[in-house]
Order: sequence, then C-alpha cells, then structure tokens
Amino acid sequence: MLEIIRMDKVKPKKHLGQHFLNDESIAKKIVDSLLEQCKDNNILEIGPGMGVLTKYLIEEKQKSITVAEIDTESVVYLSSHYPDLHIVEGDFLQEDWEKLLPEPFSVIGNFPYNISSQIFFKVLELKHHIPMVVGMLQKEVAERIASKEGSKKYGILSVFLQAYYDIEYLFTVDAGVFIPPPKVQSAVIRLKRNGVKQLLCDEKLFVRVVKQGFNNRRKTLRNALKPLNLPAEILEKDVFNKRAEQLSVAQFVQLTLDIQNI
Repeated sequence: MLEIIRMDKVKPKKHLGQHFLNDESIAKKIVDSLLEQCKDNNILEIGPGMGVLTKYLIEEKQKSITVAEIDTESVVYLSSHYPDLHIVEGDFLQEDWEKLLPEPFSVIGNFPYNISSQIFFKVLELKHHIPMVVGMLQKEVAERIASKEGSKKYGILSVFLQAYYDIEYLFTVDAGVFIPPPKVQSAVIRLKRNGVKQLLCDEKLFVRVVKQGFNNRRKTLRNALKPLNLPAEILEKDVFNKRAEQLSVAQFVQLTLDIQNI
C-alpha cells in the first residue's frame, strides 16, 4: 500500500540545487557503503529524486525504507514506480523525525549542495536517533567534515560532528556522472555514531566556545575568545596561544571544562 504523507505547509522547490546521479555502479556503491555496516531496520533516504539509490535500497527486504522528497514531480514518479514505498512529501530540515520514525534510523542520500551543511546540523539535532549516515555532497564540504585538527579545512562542523560520530571519507565522484554536471567534484562520506552519549562538559558552552574560536580562526584563542570575558589567570594557559583549527575535539572539550570551572 502506497503511503504518502503530505505536508501542506511545505512549498515544493524544484530540485533544491540537486544534481541527479546517472551512474548505476556509483549508485550501488553508495548504497552498499551503508548496507554493509547498517544494523538498523529503518533507513531514511533524503532527496531520492527519480530513485537511483532507492531501487537498490528496496532490494534489502529486511529493511524499512522511507524517503523524504520535497519535489512534487519526483513524488509522482516515485509513487508510480515504487508503489509500496513509504514517502514523506516534505522537507527533511523541517519535519519532526522522531515522531514520523520513532525507531532509530540510518540516513542516506545524494544531498543537494546548497543545503548539505544544514542537513548535517539537523543530523546533530537527531544524533541520539541517527546511528549512521552515508551521504554524497560537494567534495569541499565532505573534506571539511572529515578533516582533522591542523587542517585549514577543519572547522565548526568538523568539530561538532566528530564529537559524536566517527567519520570516513569514502570516495570521490566526478562531475560527469551527474545530470546536469556540477562545476565541482562530489564525494561520499560515512558517519558512524561513536560511544559519546554526552560530552564531559557543558554542551551549550562547548558550542559557544567552538563557534567563537572559529569565527576568528586567524586569531589565537586568547583573542578569539575575548567576548567570553575570561579572567586573566586562565588566559595564561598554553592552549590560548593556539588557534581554533589546532585543537582536537578532546581539547575543545577540556577547554570548555576549564572555562566552566572558573
């Protein structure tokens, strides 16, 4: 039985800047990258378009597949070609997924370039509900998410995601396998939930410290964190001579602990 959940508050936007994959071997490789390690029964695909990934997902009979699609034409296509598919016609960024999918679910998708970072921030909101993500996105963003401290690409999203997920950069995808071809390369990454249920520091303060540090990434932390009005004695610690990009997740956690214990 076809199940389409219509979200009247959502106005479909044509493709959301998405480039559609036109290479079956890469599509299967992306799906296999999830299924080979996915232990969950529930999978959510974001932005399936015409189902290039979906057709391989539904071959896994033991899994319950849901797709979130905002484009009306794609929903019509999917509903006619995959009549048993659970379709949420709406915006992944706006819906209450813990209500729509009460059990934990893994996420997969060819993510629209212009909202890929927003998708990962949404994943962070649902981190206790999403054990794994396999996504294809702009190579530059994928490298940023997977990069470690010391890299110029390491940033806010890197730290936030790596605090709760182990991240693998899997492979690069050339522009020529998409319709229309993007002007940049793409990449596939995999996020697997680590054992951190809660940071050892105040999580709201952690977010503030990381954001403040990277918003002034060329400055040492002594200068970048001035808006926090820290006392002079704590600023004498060696860590404040470093820039934000030089700190690991563990070091950011320790820095936040030091600040909250003042």
